[in-house]
Amino acid sequence: MSARNAALRGPRLRRQAILVLVLTVLLVFSGRLVYVQAFQGQELADQAREDRTRTSPIRAPRGDIVDSDGEILATSVERYNVGVNQLRVRNYELKDEETGEVLSTGAAAAAEVLAPLLDRDKAELGAQMVGDSTFVYLAKGLTPEQWREIDALNIPGIEPEETTARIYPNGSTAGNIIGYVGRDRHGLAGLELTMDDVLTGKDGSLTVEIGATGQVIPTGHREEVPAVQGHTVHTTIDRDLQHVAQRSIDEAVEKHGGAWGAVVVEEIGTGRILALADSGSVDPGNYQDWAPEDRGSRAVSSPYEPGSTGKLPTFALALEQGKIDATTAFTVPDTLTMPNGQTFRDNSPHETRHLTTTGALQMSSNTATVQIGDMVDDRDRFNLLRGLGFGRTTGVELPGEAAGVVRDPDDWDGRTRYTTMFGQGMSVTLLQNTSMVATLGNGGVRVDPHIVDGTTDGDGQFSPTEVGPGEQVLSEETADTMLAMMESVVQKGGTGPQGAVDGYRVAAKTGTAEILDAAGGLSNRLGSYVGVAPAENPRVAVGVVVYRGAGTSYGGTVAGPTFSEVMGFALRDMGVPPSTEPTPDLPLESGQ
Repeated sequence: MSARNAALRGPRLRRQAILVLVLTVLLVFSGRLVYVQAFQGQELADQAREDRTRTSPIRAPRGDIVDSDGEILATSVERYNVGVNQLRVRNYELKDEETGEVLSTGAAAAAEVLAPLLDRDKAELGAQMVGDSTFVYLAKGLTPEQWREIDALNIPGIEPEETTARIYPNGSTAGNIIGYVGRDRHGLAGLELTMDDVLTGKDGSLTVEIGATGQVIPTGHREEVPAVQGHTVHTTIDRDLQHVAQRSIDEAVEKHGGAWGAVVVEEIGTGRILALADSGSVDPGNYQDWAPEDRGSRAVSSPYEPGSTGKLPTFALALEQGKIDATTAFTVPDTLTMPNGQTFRDNSPHETRHLTTTGALQMSSNTATVQIGDMVDDRDRFNLLRGLGFGRTTGVELPGEAAGVVRDPDDWDGRTRYTTMFGQGMSVTLLQNTSMVATLGNGGVRVDPHIVDGTTDGDGQFSPTEVGPGEQVLSEETADTMLAMMESVVQKGGTGPQGAVDGYRVAAKTGTAEILDAAGGLSNRLGSYVGVAPAENPRVAVGVVVYRGAGTSYGGTVAGPTFSEVMGFALRDMGVPPSTEPTPDLPLESGQ
């Protein structure tokens, strides 16, 4: 081979090698491209779409809570959280309205016009809008009107997030019943807690495709799953009556220096709770301002000794078993020692009197009550207490309900056997005690109290609360006799004339019980008052308690006036006509 040929061959071989190398690279890339398109194309397309996709929740409005007339007690309203896309806001230009001259740009310019609407410092707001994030919160809980003002500025990158806020338009009225929600929009107390499952809706979602700077691609993928609103909860509460009851019990607690007080109003025959009021009731919209122990309802969660209101089951059982009637004669000293050596006294010293059963109830005599209670079997009396709802929860739709305490007769000692006859040595809630007198007013049939009438779903379908037929725990004759005797309590000479209601016959019973003080003594008391009206055809039962009032705190004194006010308003509000039949003329003194 000549030197010339050798010189020519070298470059040709190099060119061929380069060509082979290029062809090999192209072949590899072509193969890779075919592989990607044939085998990974859909996967990569899906990944690209996922990278461009943003999904945001559509908050489901929480269901309303309404009173018996459909008036709103709790509702959810539309609100907006506002954020900034820090990449897009860089494109904003603040221009002079007249000349169109660009005055400033970017985050600083946007902050200049946004700060007054958000009530923020513009320098601080501007700093928050600088960065590389596609969404940073600037403000939360804005009204639709506020968002419309912001949206009208047409600032690129300023974006809304729809949400809801819970509001309570009646302040503290029924706050102890309604409860409140936490930051996660779930119930923490009251019906907001116990009915949380039905009140909570199902969130929806909005999925869109976004560009490199976070803007929505108009022609891109868009998918919306609508939110489903929670159910409306219909309560049995009469808002106006609830307001009157709260105001009245607040005044009573303040006047008598009580620790707390409560009122329960029950519709007789249905078990519907028309009002359930606690003194110092919580405002659900500002519940943090109340101590945790003051946010619920003591009417259902705080048992107390019923005192002389607890005499009613003792009298009723003796009547039921035919041991006594309304005119049975008793010798009533102010102090009486029973066969087992236990001594009992009436509230105030008095000469020995000769009273009928009715007179003994009117006077609220302990010594007469233990004589009556001694006529019946302890187990029978215990069974009646349980049948009337003592010692067990009612099942009312509120959290923290207490069962109270009624011990089995096998656990009674020689003194407890007698004290339970006049309402000591056991405990009840005001709801239970009110339910007890409602049973007497309902011809001896006990109906479980409830505070929810039913729920309505998003389609308007109403589902009523299932209420049982009730249980006959006393005969109608016994219940009627008890009411006739209880009318004497409200008359002159009784322990509770303060509970009388003009124009209506009232059957009631007062109660006063001793409470342990800080030193372990019994210097503190509670006063209570329970009853029904009109006595001849009962429509409403009311119970009132004032806990740890100053001084003697007799039930008639501290609780009677509130009973009268609330009962009177309830009867008039329900359109119950005044009584026309005369009060039964039952003898009070034996031999009368």
